Amino acid sequence: MLVGQGYDVHALVEGRPLILGGVEIPYKYGLQGHSDADVLLHAIMDALLGALGEGDIGRHFPDSDPNLSGVDSRKLLRKVAALMVERAYEVGNIDSTIIAQQPQMAKYLKGMCVNIASDLGARENQINVKATTTEQLGFEGQGKGIAAHAICLLSKV
Repeated sequence: MLVGQGYDVHALVEGRPLILGGVEIPYKYGLQGHSDADVLLHAIMDALLGALGEGDIGRHFPDSDPNLSGVDSRKLLRKVAALMVERAYEVGNIDSTIIAQQPQMAKYLKGMCVNIASDLGARENQINVKATTTEQLGFEGQGKGIAAHAICLLSKV
């Protein structure tokens, strides 16, 4: 078994869609980044790559690559899943947390789990996504950005 953890953060800006876990959430701001800036999927990818001893998403999908401009992070997650399968590992479970003061995310969490499970070839009950606020503390609490943490357990096939 292998364990990995990941973290990502992006600033909130006007003029971009807010995409988390591959779900577009109606909100006045979106996340700034080279790709779609899906902090949840980025944290999960970093956890998976870390467990595999493969560095982080910057190593595999650098923001200097113009071909990745605006890319759907689910496409990148599927590439990480292929690497995991190539190494003969499968998801045991993933537990993740989105940290944001706004918007309310409860009704979108199931859709995020469905997307992640689908992209990783896992069962939905192996994927957990939570959301929390920071009681208006820090950059997340002030509405300046959104962060995500993830941990994964991989099992040898």
